[in-house]
Amino acid sequence: MKNIAVVGTGYVGLVTGTCFAETGNRVTCIDIDQEKVARLKEGHVPIYEPHLDMLFERNINAGRLHFTTDLRDGIENAEIIFLALPTPPGEDGSADLSYILGVAEELGQMMTSYKVVVDKSTVPVGTAEKVRATIEKHARVDFDVVSNPEFLREGFAVDDFLKPDRVVIGSSSIKARKIMEQLYKPFVRQGNPIIFMDEKSAELTKYAANSFLATKITFMNEVANFCELVGANIDHVRVGIGSDARIGKRFLFPGIGYGGSCFPKDVQALVKSGKEAEYDFRILEAVMQVNEQQKTALFPKIKNYYRGELKDKHFAIWGLAFKPDTDDIREAPSLYLIEKLLEAGAQITAFDPEAMKNVKNQIGDRIAYSENEYEAIEQADALIICTEWGIFRNPDFDKISAGLKDKVIFDGRNLFDLDEMTERGFYYASIGRNTIER
Repeated sequence: MKNIAVVGTGYVGLVTGTCFAETGNRVTCIDIDQEKVARLKEGHVPIYEPHLDMLFERNINAGRLHFTTDLRDGIENAEIIFLALPTPPGEDGSADLSYILGVAEELGQMMTSYKVVVDKSTVPVGTAEKVRATIEKHARVDFDVVSNPEFLREGFAVDDFLKPDRVVIGSSSIKARKIMEQLYKPFVRQGNPIIFMDEKSAELTKYAANSFLATKITFMNEVANFCELVGANIDHVRVGIGSDARIGKRFLFPGIGYGGSCFPKDVQALVKSGKEAEYDFRILEAVMQVNEQQKTALFPKIKNYYRGELKDKHFAIWGLAFKPDTDDIREAPSLYLIEKLLEAGAQITAFDPEAMKNVKNQIGDRIAYSENEYEAIEQADALIICTEWGIFRNPDFDKISAGLKDKVIFDGRNLFDLDEMTERGFYYASIGRNTIER
């Protein structure tokens, strides 16, 4: 059992703290937001993540998971301090390290015994050195700074943390490496590796991984766009290339672009880091450009179908989160499409199982919100699908037909089979496949 402090109770911090408590550690999560901490103490989980609420409640009840707004009190007995703080992109695309370095400044003044300070946030190359230098200005005790990037997929974060593909630990300290190895051993009992490296390599590993996956997604979206021009079917192409072991089956599904808190920010930050080192990531520059366009790939299809007349058209949207099984709407393609439709004078009613509250907080009542997916389509001119939630994959098509004014679907996630849509008599436009005309 180790005493752990986690500074920051956002998505990464909350999952990290809860999962470490689940393996018997005593964890104190620290946040400056008094209202948020009060709600956490009451057992309220502020984000939607499958299985997190169950583990959260269990570890609070067991006395292993604690919350405080007092940084000094939270770190006093901790041997390991995780920094899980936001690194939002600045105007120039670089990661803002002010939160991390601000806490590092305070830690240097507060630490009274040896600590391992762990960068859990996604940070640019060289951040560990900056954190170390900031703490050293005030510290009167020994400490080590470790880079330990997270590789959590929203919607699968608990499983990813408890059963990681790999654990990356960047440290030049033998003492810190041993402490981190002991901490992570319970999570890799099936033999998945704990990979040790230097701090800079660990920092770059996270950016490189996310940028590669974003590139893979974007490549498939470009191929899908080309399929539409030449009459090929992206579903067939995907299966054909995904069966190649060198490529693999994952992240090959085309759609209306990637979003979320990681891919957009991390690709942008790596490009910015490259420029600072006088290196141009030309592939990643193209990835960002293509993805920006892909987010509204359905709009010209919609506009063409209605011959440019979208004013007062009423559209139902299924799915607002950037991906299923999360309430995260950061950089969600749905929001970009909504803006385009509203600018054209359209009306929108939307449904999402988890993300509607967050959307309403962001854009208010500019669109309407429904209690379920079928209520959303009542008297709508067409259905637009933006997020591939499981409940949308096998809907009641009779209800859809009865609810819509016309049997028209624009599908940004390719949920339905083309032959089935033909048999059911829908006009069906998707990504990288022939449009089903009636």
